[in-house]
Amino acid sequence: MSVITDKVKCNGCGGLDEPQCVKVCPGDLMAMGEDGKSRIRYTADCWDCMACVKACPRGALETRLPYQLALYKATLKPKVKSDRIEWTLIDIDGEKEEFVIRTL
Repeated sequence: MSVITDKVKCNGCGGLDEPQCVKVCPGDLMAMGEDGKSRIRYTADCWDCMACVKACPRGALETRLPYQLALYKATLKPKVKSDRIEWTLIDIDGEKEEFVIRTL
């Protein structure tokens, strides 16, 4: 699987010494491109922990579910709140489901 960056939403965490996605990636796979936007260095090495997606303050990152699970059109996006993570799943037919997991 790979991390996909929305180049419109991503601002490279302007003002921070290190972008959040780069800081939290346990595999040291996230980097900043020459355009100042987030990118993944080695897509094959990503183990889909979604730490970067959850850490992105602008919601500019997403992952695609692997073909074995749902075909490439499916997406799973988290929004981290102070007391919960709100997950939005869009399946291959465009159907949307939302799940909330409390973190407190």
